[in-house]
Amino acid sequence: MKITEVKTFVVGNPWKNWVFAKIHTDEGLTGIGEATGGLSAKPNEVAIHEIARLALGEDPLQPERLWQRMYKGMFLRADVAMNAIEIACWDILGKSLNCPVWQLLGGKQRPKLRVYANGWYQGPRDPGFFAEAAAAATAMGYTALKFDPFGSAYRFFDAVEEKRSIAIVRAVRDAVGAEVDLCIEGHDRFSVSTALRVAERLAEFRPMWFETPVMSTDIPATVEMARRSAVPVATGERFDRLAQFLELLAPRIVDIVQPETLRIGGISGARKAAAIAESAEAFVALHQAQSPFNTAVNAHIHASLPNFLIQECFDDFLVSWVWDVMRGVPRVVNGHLEPSDAPGIGVELDEAEIAKHPYGQNNFLRLFEEGWERRGQ
Repeated sequence: MKITEVKTFVVGNPWKNWVFAKIHTDEGLTGIGEATGGLSAKPNEVAIHEIARLALGEDPLQPERLWQRMYKGMFLRADVAMNAIEIACWDILGKSLNCPVWQLLGGKQRPKLRVYANGWYQGPRDPGFFAEAAAAATAMGYTALKFDPFGSAYRFFDAVEEKRSIAIVRAVRDAVGAEVDLCIEGHDRFSVSTALRVAERLAEFRPMWFETPVMSTDIPATVEMARRSAVPVATGERFDRLAQFLELLAPRIVDIVQPETLRIGGISGARKAAAIAESAEAFVALHQAQSPFNTAVNAHIHASLPNFLIQECFDDFLVSWVWDVMRGVPRVVNGHLEPSDAPGIGVELDEAEIAKHPYGQNNFLRLFEEGWERRGQ
């Protein structure tokens, strides 16, 4: 089998343009991959077409070998474009063998995956609103919620904003009770000293983790913060090299890692990052702030991992037309989901519906500006 064409599609989701690659083959099978980058929609789409020269004519049934070819062809540099092509090849491989990707990865470690909700707090940065929205999310069956209560904070905090942030966390905890896990998102915002002070104040609410409290690519700072933190630290979404996970985990301080499938090397790279984590007795919760397609991809990977912790999901809080654009994404039921049993990844795009939602110049999330929590709503 040979790759004959690589097409791209951009879907204008209100707060993040989604970017997809579709691989065609000479045997009629096609595969879907994703290259959403949040702030890099057009560059990522162009990158897919540029790197396609290294994929055309190659065998899509050899995803790892093709990824290595692209990696060397880009002078030992990985990016989301080649990862999208790698994911699409896994989709084709599964279809060619008439089996789901989770089966190709060694089978299921568990029948269902626990999920935490994200994107549920699209409104004012007010404790009352957060409490009401959190209660609504848990009423849907979610047993874990992630949120960033910190507004536009960057490195440091003034006293008023810090007080409001803690009040939001308190309101959410009071609204959902003690048995719902809270994952506090830091978005790389703080200096080490600020992050430590905030972590100390968060401890009374028993969060599941404090995510990326400091610049996550600064591994020494992350390890130092985690060593002294009153709550567990989770990180890793910005890593694009496996060696970064090795460096992060070597001190045995951080034990929750969040590889981004679209960044770390596609399905093969995510599995390798998970293996590094397993060697350090660490848990994996793949990062997922992209389209529901990536929910489906991560579900296949997570189902196969012995050290899976929990899966991120925005899907119940997106615009309703998303489900016209793509079919086959597993949906959350009572706070859990199951990967598709369909061949490959199990998701297909509707190109006619995609055309109704073109790229938007304002579809970008600006995390250090006031009101970003509304996510374009």
